[in-house]
Formats: sequence, C-alpha cells, structure tokens
Amino acid sequence: MTHASVQDNTTTAFDLGPARALSCRECGHRIPLAAEFACAECFGPLEVAYEFPAITRADIEAGPKSIWRYRQLLPVPSDVDAHPNTEPGLTRLVKADRLAAALGVRSLWVKDDTGNPTHSFKDRVVAVALAAARQLGFRVLACPSTGNLANAVAAAAARAGWESVVLIPSSLERAKVLTTAVYGGALIAVDGNYDDVNRLATELAAEHEDWAFVNVNVRPYYAEGSKTLGFEVAEQLGWRLPDQVVVPIASGAQLTKVDKGFREFGELGLVEPTPYRVFGAQATGCSPVSAAFKAGHDVVTPVKPSTIARSLAIGAPADGPYVLDAVRRTGGAIEDVSDEEVVEGIRLLARTEGIFAETAGGVTVATAKKLIETGQLDPDAETVLLITGDGLKTLDAVQDRIGPRATVPPSADAVRQALSG
Repeated sequence: MTHASVQDNTTTAFDLGPARALSCRECGHRIPLAAEFACAECFGPLEVAYEFPAITRADIEAGPKSIWRYRQLLPVPSDVDAHPNTEPGLTRLVKADRLAAALGVRSLWVKDDTGNPTHSFKDRVVAVALAAARQLGFRVLACPSTGNLANAVAAAAARAGWESVVLIPSSLERAKVLTTAVYGGALIAVDGNYDDVNRLATELAAEHEDWAFVNVNVRPYYAEGSKTLGFEVAEQLGWRLPDQVVVPIASGAQLTKVDKGFREFGELGLVEPTPYRVFGAQATGCSPVSAAFKAGHDVVTPVKPSTIARSLAIGAPADGPYVLDAVRRTGGAIEDVSDEEVVEGIRLLARTEGIFAETAGGVTVATAKKLIETGQLDPDAETVLLITGDGLKTLDAVQDRIGPRATVPPSADAVRQALSG
C-alpha cells in the first residue's frame, strides 16, 4: 500500500529524508526505521512509509542529473549526493519508431537503463541501499545476485571505500563474473541456483550484523530505488504517465515499485493521475508469476529455473503476489516467452533501434510482441518498454547466432561478392 503522506507517532534516530517508519505490506504494523525486512507480527514484508514534503516539478528539475533529483521522495538523507556514490539514473528514454513499426504499435518508447554506471538498473537500487546502510551504521555491502546486482554492489562499495561480499550461482555468465571481480571485493561462487544463494545470504545476514545485504536486511530501502525508473519515465514524457508499460519480472520488486512511483507522482500532483496498465514479462523457463496470473491464482508456486535469461531466474520471487495485485489492479497481463523468442527479441531491438540488451531485455521485447499478437496489449496506446541491462553482459546468449557474413581476402571484389551473395 502506497501513501503519499504518513502521519504517526513512530520516531526515528536516523536521517533518511522523508522516510518515517517501516510498514508491513500485509497487516500494516509499523516499526521504527531499522535494518529489518519482515514483520514481527505476521512475517509479511516491510516497506518504507513516508511523510513527503511539498515538492514541485521545478524542485526536481533543478536537482542533480541522477536519481538524487528525487531524493526528497526516497529513504536517503538530504546530503546523499555529497558522499561518494556511482550517481546512477537519468538514463535516456528513446522514441522507438522503428521497433514500433516492427511490432505494430502506434507509439513506443524504450527506457534504456544500459547507460547506468555498471550498465543495468541495479545501480539505482544499490545507490539507495548504500545511502540507507550508511545511516544505519553498516560498513560492508553484500548481496546474493544473478549478476547485475553483483556488478552494482561491487562497484558501489569500491566507490564508497567499503568492503563488499557478493554471492553468485557458480553457473553465472562469465561476463558478469568478471565485471564483478574486477572491483576487488570478495566474490564467492556457490554451487546452486539463485534461490539456494539467497537462502545462504539470509543465513549469513543473521550471523554478520555489520553486513548490509542490500536485498535482504536492507531490502525495504533498496527496493525503493526502482521507483526512480517510474519517476524518470513520467518526467521524460513531459510530466505525464504512459498508457502502458512492460516490465521484466525477477523478484518482482521492480514492477511493483515502478507502479508505486507512478502512483506517488500522481498523489503528489506532479503528474495528472491518468490510468495506466502494467504488464509483466518472464522467460518460460522461469515463469512462476506468469503461471499464477494465467491460472487466476493469488499464490505463486516456486519453480526450478531453466532459462538463458539468468538475471530473471528467480524461482521463488519474493514480490510475486504483489506483482499479481499491481497487474490485475491496472488491467494489465503477464506473459512468458521461450529462450528462442528471447534471442529474437534481443536481435529485433538491436537491428531496429541500435540498443543491445541482455537477455532480460530480450524477454521484455519478445513479451511485448506476444502481448500484441494475443490482443492483450493495445497497439494504439502509448507504450514504454523497460530495458534494464546491457547485452555485453550476456554474450553467450547470441554468440552462436551472429557473426561475420563472410571472411574474405583484402579485395574490393571479394567484399562485393560477399555483399551480393
């Protein structure tokens, strides 16, 4: 449940800007701001409750060219940009006319988050988690990760002068392993899938009170960073909400927080609170939320992931039920696509818009195509696709599908022959 303003008697010893308490998403029970992620009353997940100040579009536009332009709407101190951080955000929103024509959509935009410091949206959530962790007294940044988060945590910790501990599945793409290890933190590969790694991280978080596991014990703050994707889309569209948005689903937090960002902007009068529809995208090899949506269920049954879209391969998504709520409330849908369709989605986006996305982006594009073909997504409505990671991270997904058209001697005739062949 989102509140633009929260009034209660909960007090806090921390400077986390407009954040006032942690509130249970199930029973509403509140506790003071702390490194907690589960409600003591019902074990439901906690999220940040706010008392927002009066804020105008001009206030935001005058802010930094990063997510800190929205600092008055995030659980971070007012001087957050004074501390060394990766300064993510304000990535481009691309008018994707050639992709729109290929998909049969009238008006299409691509939110290209490959331009973040470590080339994925995870820089946003980690930056917020780091700011909160600093206030909460931590000095080691940690996480379990399917890859993008590993990159972002290791880089953010290095920039801040913190130690980092990153746990990854041993089967992770080589590119993501290298682009984490290069930052010099402690990188531990674990035999098992992401859900095994996540369980291990929860155990370690209980043992190491000085470790801030960004997506475990400081998860309520971390997750709020995804709101900035929604904020930026609305601002970059000229302070209005799109008709439709397609979001990839891993844990599900990104989708729910983009929805939350849209609602908060509307409640604060920063945009006209017009209706919008949220659509979710999964790979068929790890599609528990899509399966629950199609079956009409409110509970998401865990699965064992088997897909090339490893950044989305979370078989027990923590925010799954809340994704179902957001999608159903807005009149959207959730679909899933095969690994073959994922690769075709990557190639379609690259050849039409010059954007090379990782497998998660292929899932988003391919799902949008499927949603259009099945009549679930309105081709006449303005649509935004979230592309959340760079294709250089998942080269193995396409390396056997693409390459030189020909290898020729250094001869103009040979080039002409190759081009005409």
